[in-house]
Amino acid sequence: MKSFWFRFRRDKLALAGLVIIAVLVTAGFAASLIAPYDPNEQFFDGLTLEGSPLPPSLRFWFGTDTNGRDQFSRLLFGGQTSILIGVLANGIAVTLGSVLGVTAGYLRGWIGASIMRFTDLMMAFPPLLLAIALTAILKPGLMIVVLVIALVNWVQVARVVYAETAALAERDYIEAARAMGAGTGRILLRHLMPHLVPTLIVYGTLGIATTVLLESMLSFLGRGVQPPTPAWGMMIFESQSYFLNAPWLVFIPGAAILILALSFNLVGDGLRDALDPTQRGR
Repeated sequence: MKSFWFRFRRDKLALAGLVIIAVLVTAGFAASLIAPYDPNEQFFDGLTLEGSPLPPSLRFWFGTDTNGRDQFSRLLFGGQTSILIGVLANGIAVTLGSVLGVTAGYLRGWIGASIMRFTDLMMAFPPLLLAIALTAILKPGLMIVVLVIALVNWVQVARVVYAETAALAERDYIEAARAMGAGTGRILLRHLMPHLVPTLIVYGTLGIATTVLLESMLSFLGRGVQPPTPAWGMMIFESQSYFLNAPWLVFIPGAAILILALSFNLVGDGLRDALDPTQRGR
């Protein structure tokens, strides 16, 4: 653990990404304490006389949106929604993908072939189109979006875990464990899973960035979290018609999405290098 932390802290970009994530997560989940206004409160004087959003000011730090609501407060609560969806959806995807990948890679035979052919079938569909189709069938909502994104993103994890499990299953220590009478459950938990943990940690971190971006795209297309719940992608969707007159409504939540996704990518790269030094520099 000490050697891992020593290698990780030498990556300045990864540390910067970790600090940014900590700040964004803290701001999002402490939004009720930090936000100056209720995110859904429509101010009587929150629009100009022509009905346009107000620009950033001392009262409204990030201006107001098209309904006269404080953009800064909505950004904080929207971060809470986007991060929560990213962590939950990616956690489910990594869990499902690792279970199916380990099962297919260790058991092989018709069970493994069936699982991997189903995985190939799922990979044939573009993730965004598949997510839009699923949300069109189901009623969009917070948990529905989480489940849809998880069902779209598990296939990459399953592929990687399958390949690593299939290689590990041929190692001598696995054969020795079988010869000593170890059951399938013991071999999977005691001899295979510890070797897969670094891969799952890295994919778990990098996948959050992909999940946040996918959730933002769904919200932008109107198939994600529904109003009045604030979400960064939905904030861009609601403000796209004011892009020229009130560009801050698009740029600020867009920058938040970019910074969060980039930070998780930097941390994921740092974890990959720290857990597997042979990959450093690739």
